[in-house]
Amino acid sequence: MTSRAPDPARRALLLSGAAALAGVLAGACTAVPGLRLGLLAGLAGRGAGLGESGRNGALLAVEARNAAGGVGGQPVTLQVEDDGQNPDQARSALQRLVDAGVDAVIGPFTSAMAQAVLPLAEQTGLLLLSPTVTSMALVGRDDMLLRINRTTRDNAGDYAQRLIAAGHRRAAVAHDDGNRSFARSWLEEFRSAFVAAGGAVVEALPFEPGGSAATAAVVDRLQASGPDVGVLIANAVDAARLAQLWRQRAPTLPFAVAEWAATDTLIELGGRAVEGALVLQPLDRDSRAPAYLAFVADYRQRFGDEPSYGAVAAHDAATVLMAAAGQRAAGQSMKAAVLAHGPYAGLQQAVRFDAQGDGTRHVVFTEIRDGRFRPLP
Repeated sequence: MTSRAPDPARRALLLSGAAALAGVLAGACTAVPGLRLGLLAGLAGRGAGLGESGRNGALLAVEARNAAGGVGGQPVTLQVEDDGQNPDQARSALQRLVDAGVDAVIGPFTSAMAQAVLPLAEQTGLLLLSPTVTSMALVGRDDMLLRINRTTRDNAGDYAQRLIAAGHRRAAVAHDDGNRSFARSWLEEFRSAFVAAGGAVVEALPFEPGGSAATAAVVDRLQASGPDVGVLIANAVDAARLAQLWRQRAPTLPFAVAEWAATDTLIELGGRAVEGALVLQPLDRDSRAPAYLAFVADYRQRFGDEPSYGAVAAHDAATVLMAAAGQRAAGQSMKAAVLAHGPYAGLQQAVRFDAQGDGTRHVVFTEIRDGRFRPLP
């Protein structure tokens, strides 16, 4: 486990919030405003780790661009809004970004929030560039949402093949009903691929996030179905709790954790219970790419923490929007500019979009060993 500065979450929140506010004020005082970006993410509650890391990654990208002269000689501003992982709050937050006149939004970071705000984005013509959403309900559509991540079909299918190759044939799945768009899409894609490869999903149960007694009952029912492997589709906080319950009841029964939880929070909260868990990473934590190494050093120094895949993907999303804006023709929409001027240089890999604005990512399977995500061959 990595060492951490005192109270890094609070420090990160204060630093990035102050910087974001300063950016908004700077934009308001500029006679000819530069590029105005919004960021929409969950910044409180059990799933906040992904949103906070994404905000921090985007903030570093914007600050680096401004240090290099901004876009068109004007500063880039970033207005951060919390969607609260609540559809109504998310729509209100996006409306504030619309009213502020932002040119594009980094986010949302979960599929459920993307589905909640997409109608408003369509109505107002505001581009959303999500670093992380994967639900098949948001794929292959010509709309105002562009994505730089893989799909649930890609990721869940890879998990199914990996578990089959390891000799597993009976899977029991817990899935978060709070992010239903993602979790149910992931489950159905996993079930399809796992069954096609000769396996069976012997039980699949939803749970409400929060670690209640009902969650313990879900684990009991899953294990009573006679699986040879468990699959946990949850954010890092709830996945850690599920893992502890899983290990208490069946210490040697293996389990995998969906990529949504692939952050250091899973290890910090899960402790020994998550040792041996299979987790897909949408980034290579051992990458030696110079841009990535510099970003990691900056992130550690600024926030006293390790950057997760959300931070890397959000940095890439901000980079895409700033690069496209710098090449945008007069009268060209941000969406058209993004689709016209790729590929874009990301921290670890190039960012490309198809005609519908869907991207993909290289991924790495890991196993948690000795408090770290260890890459698997």
